[in-house]
Amino acid sequence: MKMTSNLSREDKKMINSICWRSLNAHCSRVGGQARQMAIGFLWQIMPALNRYYKDQPEKKKDALYRHVQFCNVSNAIYPFLAGLVASMEKENSQSDDYDTSSIVAIKAALMGPLAGIGDSLLFSVIRPIAAGIGISFAQQGSLLGPTLFWLIYNACTMFLRFSLGYVGFISGSNFITTMYKNGTLKILTKCASILGLVMVGAMTASTVKFSTAITIGIPGGDPVALQDSLDTLFLGLVPLLITLGCKKLLDKNVNINWLMLVILVLSMVMAFLHIV
Repeated sequence: MKMTSNLSREDKKMINSICWRSLNAHCSRVGGQARQMAIGFLWQIMPALNRYYKDQPEKKKDALYRHVQFCNVSNAIYPFLAGLVASMEKENSQSDDYDTSSIVAIKAALMGPLAGIGDSLLFSVIRPIAAGIGISFAQQGSLLGPTLFWLIYNACTMFLRFSLGYVGFISGSNFITTMYKNGTLKILTKCASILGLVMVGAMTASTVKFSTAITIGIPGGDPVALQDSLDTLFLGLVPLLITLGCKKLLDKNVNINWLMLVILVLSMVMAFLHIV
């Protein structure tokens, strides 16, 4: 293929290994919601890390830590992100002043769009088409029904895996090199960081809830709801304080599972005492 003509045999072997490993990249959820499929992504990218950091143990150690952070992308689309990251890790292995935070930023910036595109393509286009063809045979009692569904769906996803793996690595290498030289990568990294903070703030406001049932009695008047006073002072003040408190504890290496357990117990106790 023209697309792979400039790749060495070792490059192709590495990319193929990454694509094959993507098949079970979603099998691991070590770390729960905090990491999602991070360990699966690390498993997928290991051929690149082993190759590029073979004689650089400290850089490999840093790379291993980078890729156990939160990651979640549609399974068949994973090779594109892995190929892109592999090209960036290659650049890092060849340079002593490479900005490694850009690798994390690129992953964070692409996870959402790739997940949305992948889920829409796989579950709203490919799977319904494969199912429609399969059902038409299954209704006649033919074993071709489930067989065709399995073949069509998996043929499409396997094509996506391997083609996107090569596209990610090849375009990524040139794309990242150009961006790094003209300074665009630093700008994108900064924008991705700002976007990430905005998304965290939005998620905090929409998902962390606290509403107290406490009322303060006033002689000769109606009782005042404490929650109304808090909302007047600062809407969402308590959820914000809870989030910042959890962040502070996580920075002090408090186990996230213990943290969730404490929050659950406190919530039950406060509900029992009619505080919330």
